[in-house]
Amino acid sequence: MKTLLLVRHAKSDWPVDVEDFDRPLNEVGMINAPKMAHLLKEKSISIDTFISSPAKRALQTCELFSEVYQKSYSTDATLYNPRETNFENLIFGLDSSVNSVALFSHNNGISNFANSLTDEIVNLPTSGVVGYQIDCENWSDFATAKKEFLYFYSPKNFGK
Repeated sequence: MKTLLLVRHAKSDWPVDVEDFDRPLNEVGMINAPKMAHLLKEKSISIDTFISSPAKRALQTCELFSEVYQKSYSTDATLYNPRETNFENLIFGLDSSVNSVALFSHNNGISNFANSLTDEIVNLPTSGVVGYQIDCENWSDFATAKKEFLYFYSPKNFGK
């Protein structure tokens, strides 16, 4: 069994003259990202590896999660402005020793991918996390593996 977590970046700022890729987290995002990471850790949700879009807001979110979990992270350019196939191709390439992975990305792609996995419909808000159990031993079998919705958490579930 494998566990897949999809995490939408935390709330970001919209500074003037800053490209979309370089938009940073705002104050709310800087608070909510570690709050969500602590929530997952308190619920004993294990995460072996973190992979983020290299865009600043997603990367900052991933960094805040990795600080809470004290784990390293990597980036993958295909998680910026992603299509469903971007997620799938990344997942197919994961090492089988990884039992749980958190992918940090952006809407609409991350919500579209989440909604393609099971009948449970989610629209990931900023800092939203959705988890799935994947019935496979190797990530390369992801496409045909049974997928089960486990949980959905949002900062709105427990206030700001």
